[in-house]
Amino acid sequence: MAVVREFTLPDLGEGLTGAEIVRWLVQVGDVVAVDQPVVEVETAKAMVDVPCPYGGVVTARYGEEGAEVPVGAPLITVAVPGGSDDGSGPPVTGSAVDGGSGNVLVGYGTAAPTARRRRVQPSPGPLRETTAAAPGGPLRGAPAAAPGEPSHKTAAAPGGPVPETVVCPTGPLPVISPLVRRLAREHDVDLRRLKGSGPEGLILRADVERAVAATAPASVAPAPATPAPVAPAPAATATAPTATAPEGERVPLRGVRGAVADKLARSRREIPDASCWVDADATELLAARKAMNAAGGPKVSVLALLARICTAALARFPELNATVDMGSREIIRLPGVHLGFAAQTDRGLVVPVVRDAQKRTLEGLSEEIARLTEAARTGTLAPAQLTGGTFTLNNYGVFGVDGSTPIINHPEAAMLGVGRISPKPWVHQGELAVRQVVQLSFTFDHRVCDGGTAGGFLRYVADCVEQPMVLLRRL
Repeated sequence: MAVVREFTLPDLGEGLTGAEIVRWLVQVGDVVAVDQPVVEVETAKAMVDVPCPYGGVVTARYGEEGAEVPVGAPLITVAVPGGSDDGSGPPVTGSAVDGGSGNVLVGYGTAAPTARRRRVQPSPGPLRETTAAAPGGPLRGAPAAAPGEPSHKTAAAPGGPVPETVVCPTGPLPVISPLVRRLAREHDVDLRRLKGSGPEGLILRADVERAVAATAPASVAPAPATPAPVAPAPAATATAPTATAPEGERVPLRGVRGAVADKLARSRREIPDASCWVDADATELLAARKAMNAAGGPKVSVLALLARICTAALARFPELNATVDMGSREIIRLPGVHLGFAAQTDRGLVVPVVRDAQKRTLEGLSEEIARLTEAARTGTLAPAQLTGGTFTLNNYGVFGVDGSTPIINHPEAAMLGVGRISPKPWVHQGELAVRQVVQLSFTFDHRVCDGGTAGGFLRYVADCVEQPMVLLRRL
C-alpha cells in the first residue's frame, strides 16, 4: 500500500506570493529522499532550491519550466510506502511542511516555525490521503485538472450508463495511471467529480470512459434552434482585428524584472521626488585609495569609500535616513543605516543591503560589498539580504555614463547616484589642469526635507570626495 502525499510551494518569506519554476530536478517516477531538492524556483528576489519533506516515488509534477506558481499551489505528489518513517502518520499540507521536516531552503537558512500559518479546512472526503495498491511497479502520475470549477451534475445519455459523481475537496487525486489523467484532460472530464470503482476509490480508465460517454450527448444538445445563424458573424469579425492587432515580441514582466517594475512604478506614484547634482574632483579620493591599498591588507574599493562617505553624511543629515508612513502621516527617522547598493546581474538589477553600515570600518564595508556582489551574481542572495534598506548608493558610472536622475528605492527617502570618474579639464588651485572628475546626483523625497537639507547633504558628500581628510572629523 502506498500513501500519496501532496507537496505545495511553501511560503518563502519576505511577503513573496509566488515563484517561477526555473528547472525541475526530478522526473515523474524518480525516487526521492526526505528533504531532497526537487525543483529550482526563482522568486522576485533570489534563486531557491526547494526540498520536499517526503520520501518516495514522484507520481506527478505540477507546472512546466517557466510557469508562475503561487504560494500554496501543488508542486509534486509523492507516493510514500505505507508504514515507512517517511510516510507514517497523518497527511501533511503545504502549510505544515514549513516547520515539519527541518528542510532547508537554499539561500534562506533554517527557520523555526512561525506563528503565521495558512488556515487549512479539514477534508471530509477520503482524497486528502489516498491509499492505493502499487501494481508491481513505480507509481507514476501526471498533473491533475485544476480545481475550483462550479459543481454540477453530469448529464447522462438516454439508455446509457450513468457514472456516479462526487464533488471532491482539493488535494491529491486517487489516480495512478497517467493514461487515465490524459484521457480525462482530452475529454474535459473533471476527475474530482468522479467516484472511482477501483480499490480504495481508485479512479480507473473505465470510470473516465463512462463519464465521456455520458457527457457526449450533452455537448450536442445545447445547439441553438434559432433561425438566425448569422448573428455571431459580426461579433467574430469585430473581435478578429483586436486579437491580431498587437505586433512585436511580448516579454512577461515576472521574476526580478516584474518586481523591479512594480517597485519603480510605485515609487513614481507615491514619492514626490526631486533631484540635484554637482561635479566633484575625485583626484584626491583616488590617491587616498591607492595609498591605502599600497599599505597592504584587504583592498579597498571605490564603492566602499563612497559608502563610508554616505554613512558620514547621513550622520550629519539624519532626516534623509527615513521613510514616510502616510497611513499615520508621520516621517519615521531610522536609527541604523542599512545601505543598499545597486548591482547589475544576469537576472536583472538587484539591490543588496549592507546591514548597519554606519558601524563598519572601511575595510569591513569593502569586504561586505564584495561578498554581497558575488552572491548577487551567482543568484544566491537570500531575501533578507535584499530587503530592509534605508538608503541606496547607485554607482551607474560602471556603465560609462556621467549622470542620471535615479528613481528612489521605495520606501526609502533618498538615493545617491555616482557617474563615471574620468579625466576632464578642471580649475585646480587657480590653474587649469586635468583632474579626475565625477558627477554626483542626489534624488530625495521632498516630503522628508526641503532643498536646503538635500543640497547640504550633497555638498558634504562632494567635499569628502574632493578632500577625503574631511572624513577624519567624523571618525
